Amino acid sequence: MLKNKNILIGVTASIAAYKSAFLVRLLVKAGANVKVIMTKASTEFITPLTLSTLSKNPVLIEFSNTKNGEWNSHVDLGLWADVFVIAPATANTIAKMANGICDNLLLATYLSARCPVFLAPAMDLDMYKHKSTIENLKRLRSYGNKNIDPGTGELASGLHGEGRMAEPEEIILFLEKEFSKTAPYNGKKVLVTAGPTYESIDPVRYIGNHSSGKMGFAIADELASQGAEVTLVCGPNNLKTNNNKIVRIDITTADELFSASIKAFKNADLAILSAAVADFKPAKSASQKIKKSSGTKAIDLIPTKDTLAELGRLKTKKQLLVGFALETENEIGNAKEKIKKKNLDLIILNSLNDKGAGFKADTNKITIIDRNNKITKFELKSKEEVAKDILKSVLNFKSK
Repeated sequence: MLKNKNILIGVTASIAAYKSAFLVRLLVKAGANVKVIMTKASTEFITPLTLSTLSKNPVLIEFSNTKNGEWNSHVDLGLWADVFVIAPATANTIAKMANGICDNLLLATYLSARCPVFLAPAMDLDMYKHKSTIENLKRLRSYGNKNIDPGTGELASGLHGEGRMAEPEEIILFLEKEFSKTAPYNGKKVLVTAGPTYESIDPVRYIGNHSSGKMGFAIADELASQGAEVTLVCGPNNLKTNNNKIVRIDITTADELFSASIKAFKNADLAILSAAVADFKPAKSASQKIKKSSGTKAIDLIPTKDTLAELGRLKTKKQLLVGFALETENEIGNAKEKIKKKNLDLIILNSLNDKGAGFKADTNKITIIDRNNKITKFELKSKEEVAKDILKSVLNFKSK
């Protein structure tokens, strides 16, 4: 949920500033782009070098750098951020924010920010419970700012009570929940298929293909990052999922993929079938390895179950079905025919004639065709970027 989000961290003068280092590290690990603004007083609690190293960006403290004459634009910072998290937020900074005081870069950026602002208060018990702090937080909430409530425990003063800054892990969960509320696929249940199927000839050999599953996994990861609950049905591969919102079902054969997909599709809002499913399987699979000396010169083949066609038959008006087509000739014509034949809403066309596209590559070049014959061509991109294009196209199609 935090991947590729621009997150601005504000650090103020509290002993809890040491937690900011852990927060920045967790955000970067989650794939977020992080920048840090510090008040001058906060540098007495944690060094800018620490936060700069962890965020992989220069830490900003002053409005300008007098050595090189560069200006740190609070306006640009406010526009860059998808969210501004002030952690820790001291009673002093909270009071200034509530009253529009703008005497440092952090506060100027706060007043310029158009993004959501979150506060993680950190102070002693009596300061947090003081009527002025309560009123200041109330006023900030009325401005649309959100409070990440502090925890209860031992405080720096030696007292025990409320006022401990929320733990970095708690702040991460808070942000994920907030981002999920506005995520394009929030609450949607999506079926994704990926990878090849293997159809057994004997215990050693099989009929398969060169699919790596990378495209399907990229789609599943992107869906999860946009709020979807994903069921990923995948054939043999060496890939890992990167999101706990993905339920992974490993299969081997086309029949297994068929059964798992039919079951998952019952509750799905959307299905994207990118798996490269074998069209045929051996009529019989030998129980023992076939020896070369006694082997057969021919293998009788029978069709496998057509998962995409069956989902097209079962599809309701509330469901969307997206298929893939890998072609080597008459690409557009064959893809359009597949849309009609299998009752698809959109089809993602790959051509093995395009360099950098197809099996095993980290890139792909696609053409998306919808059931209204609208054709959209895309340039060669990473499969992660292709996944975003596909999901955006699905949303655009649905909004018509």
